[in-house]
Amino acid sequence: MRFHWFLPTAGDSHDIVGGGQAALAADTSRPPDIGYLALVARAAERAGFEAVLTPTGTFCEDAWLTTAALLGETDRLKFLVAFRPGLISPTLAAQMAGTYQRISGGRLALNVVTGGEASEQRRFGDHLDHDQRYARTAEFLQVVRGAWSGTPFTFHGEHYDVEDATVRHAPDPVPPLFFGGSSAAALPVAARLADTYLTWAEPPAAVAAKLDAVRTLAEQAGRQLTYGIRLHVISRDTADEAWGVTRALLARVPRSAIDRASRQFAATESEGQRRMAALTAGDSLEVSPNLWAGFGLVRPGAGTALVGSHAEVAARIREYQALGLDHFILSGQPHLEEALRFGENVRPLLDPPGEK
Repeated sequence: MRFHWFLPTAGDSHDIVGGGQAALAADTSRPPDIGYLALVARAAERAGFEAVLTPTGTFCEDAWLTTAALLGETDRLKFLVAFRPGLISPTLAAQMAGTYQRISGGRLALNVVTGGEASEQRRFGDHLDHDQRYARTAEFLQVVRGAWSGTPFTFHGEHYDVEDATVRHAPDPVPPLFFGGSSAAALPVAARLADTYLTWAEPPAAVAAKLDAVRTLAEQAGRQLTYGIRLHVISRDTADEAWGVTRALLARVPRSAIDRASRQFAATESEGQRRMAALTAGDSLEVSPNLWAGFGLVRPGAGTALVGSHAEVAARIREYQALGLDHFILSGQPHLEEALRFGENVRPLLDPPGEK
């Protein structure tokens, strides 16, 4: 298993309302200045995480610039930089990645975010519909990989028409491409062009079905992928203490915030977001043993958390690993303290004997 943490570039707090989602959030108590983000990055490195996922979106700091500024604050930590492929030239993206790998000593990975909401895409001048955005992403990734190949790459497609795309030096190592998406338009793109397919955390049976669908498409394309999952964690010395944290979190969420988020999620174009929202519709927010959907009441994106004692959280992670998941991208509120808590209390339960 490979563990990664989350860099809160929209701000951090003790609450699930926050994080810079303008229509949903109160002000964050910890703004995302470089000083604070450096603390989180160093904590993640100290806790043994391999990389930190750095999000993309209107209300986040730019992932490329922020993580480049943090390279000197860390020694080995990698940065999983999220970006939207339709907003820059694929050849330019290939060049940026190559430069980043050289100045960082190979500490870059890329998270391809096609974009699930037309309203946000329009802020950047993008007016393609949902399925067209995934078709464009497929062409984008073909050009990026072609530019990294070391041979000038020419491509004529519906969305991109490039001649002799190349970069000064091919990145070494080539940054791995992480890719998420739950729709019928997304899965074939992941199977053909990604290195790691990412899913948000649903009950294990639902995750297994999604992974099986991607594996089948990848096999048909003659490829093998690795698989990752994105979720929050609330791990404490006892289960009662952990579930007490969830009650305290919900007690600080205004009903108006839940209603506002519900209206927004009902209008989403994102299949993944619809699946997250559906988990909050039942009688209980514990949608599977130790899997809590409370974040999804108000937070877009990853809406579930593993909740329980350190041993219970470790056991649930093992269950997800058994489905074929290799990468675990975790987060907690606040990200500074929770990175250390997981590293000190849960990670030792998951490490092979003799390793830390």
